[in-house]
Amino acid sequence: MLTIGQLAGYVGVTTKTIRVYHAKGLLPEPERDASGYRRYRAADAAELIRIRTLAEAGVPLARIRELRSGDGLAPALRQIDEDLTARIADLQATRERLHRLASGRLSPLPDEVAAYLARLPGLGFGDRWVALQNDLWLLVFATHPETAHRNFRDQAAMLADPALLALVLEYDRVHDLDPHDPRVDALAAKLVAATRARYGAELPAYDQGSAIPALVQGAVNASSPAWRRLDALIRAHLTPGKPGPRS
Repeated sequence: MLTIGQLAGYVGVTTKTIRVYHAKGLLPEPERDASGYRRYRAADAAELIRIRTLAEAGVPLARIRELRSGDGLAPALRQIDEDLTARIADLQATRERLHRLASGRLSPLPDEVAAYLARLPGLGFGDRWVALQNDLWLLVFATHPETAHRNFRDQAAMLADPALLALVLEYDRVHDLDPHDPRVDALAAKLVAATRARYGAELPAYDQGSAIPALVQGAVNASSPAWRRLDALIRAHLTPGKPGPRS
């Protein structure tokens, strides 16, 4: 027979923990001896080890009580094992991201996005555009990982088309123009025509119901009055019932 202190020492918990398990009905409280001390048997120690194992696996105490009193322990343990496997995979992915940061690859973006950003200066884009693209794709991948790859590849494919690449470069270069400069209107007309030629009547609608696309475009517009007016002109032309930009 063991005292509560001996039991705690053998199993590797505190006496306070054992008392909590008693109070919550997880571990039956044994009878006291003539001196008023609880005396525990080997079966109590085995039961305490089972409870401790479940608790260390992250199972809430209320759930442990249900499992110990019911017949569904085996399937519940299998589910716990599956949950732990998923948590381990998440932790390993987090560890890999930390290793990437430690090795100097500071961007948590996927490799294909990092490679795309590295190509931009060689295509003629300035540091401002590269930094903006980095921040915007970081936001998209963090908030919409399930669709971010599709959206990114659609946008990256534009740079493989010389005509579209020229338009994107022109977009970058109107940043510092007066918003009412005729070149802004002319570029808007060209972008509208290119968008219709590329997508036809089915314009892409990314992440409907999400505020992120508007947040992304808002960040772009906030950096340049010319870009803000360019966006307004394009939206007016592509929205049914509204006049478009002047050619």
